[in-house]
Amino acid sequence: MPISLRLPADVEDRLSALAALTGRSKTFYATEAIVEHIDDLEDAHLSNEILARIRAGAETTVPLTDLLAEYGLAD
Repeated sequence: MPISLRLPADVEDRLSALAALTGRSKTFYATEAIVEHIDDLEDAHLSNEILARIRAGAETTVPLTDLLAEYGLAD
């Protein structure tokens, strides 16, 4: 799927230099960066949604001590 990105000039310069140095394409490195970090970005978004539900009282929490005891990991 083709996409178009507008990068800050300094990032574009670094990406171009890396591609020239290694013989790989800028697309290769952009794809690698996305693949490497998309899980973290999704997790951050999900965390924000869960935090909002907790603050609204729509989501419950379990104290860590209870969780550790349930799995036999308490001191």
